[in-house]
Amino acid sequence: MSVYAQHGYAVRFDWGLRGAQECAPGSSVVAVVDVLSFTTATTVAVERGIDVLPYRWRDESAVAYAAEHRAELAVGRSAARPGQISLSPVTLQAAQGIDSVVLPSPNGSTISQYVAGLGCAVVAVSLRNASAAAKWVRAQEGVVTVIAGGESWPGGELRPGVEDLWGAGAFLAALDAQELSPEAGAALGAFKALGDVREGLLGCAGGRELVALGYQQDVEIAGEYDVAQVVPVLRDGRFVDMAKALP
Repeated sequence: MSVYAQHGYAVRFDWGLRGAQECAPGSSVVAVVDVLSFTTATTVAVERGIDVLPYRWRDESAVAYAAEHRAELAVGRSAARPGQISLSPVTLQAAQGIDSVVLPSPNGSTISQYVAGLGCAVVAVSLRNASAAAKWVRAQEGVVTVIAGGESWPGGELRPGVEDLWGAGAFLAALDAQELSPEAGAALGAFKALGDVREGLLGCAGGRELVALGYQQDVEIAGEYDVAQVVPVLRDGRFVDMAKALP
């Protein structure tokens, strides 16, 4: 077994698709964290009663996938016109008359689809629903792996985003579990060291990038810590709210 699998620990943490490939096999639950913005967008959608279908690519295959599942296809954030849905949580908060949406994302969606293929339960975690998600996960059994989506540099290599480290840490703080791997413990420590969540997000590189592009409200929505009680869990290719299944 690879040393990178963090075997022997009940709660694990790593980054990106490669981290999921190393740590997720054998896990009962995988918590996917992509704060800016896939899992925040998913949380907001599920708050509005909208199912989210993760999809890796935003291309013609995504058009066909959305049509097959009778779902709205989210457009690129910068391409969205008034009334259209994108990865921007603002557009999902304003959505009307939509039951389901295909949400392409090279990070959160890709990781979610991969770990679902392993047979793991997949839960979308953001800063908005960290405690609600942790409560649901505590009711499950087995190994829990937390995967931070991160971002990509222009060349395509992974850029760890501190916002996802904080989101993972917020979930782990609420999970209050024993037997954390050192990596999971580091994520927990990073969140505990964070002061004001909103200010942290606005000040970090990922937040500043979105603010510079005109999406400050997206960052502020992502920083609304623990305001949501929904638990988006992937069921038959859709993130649906499993909070009602809590005891």
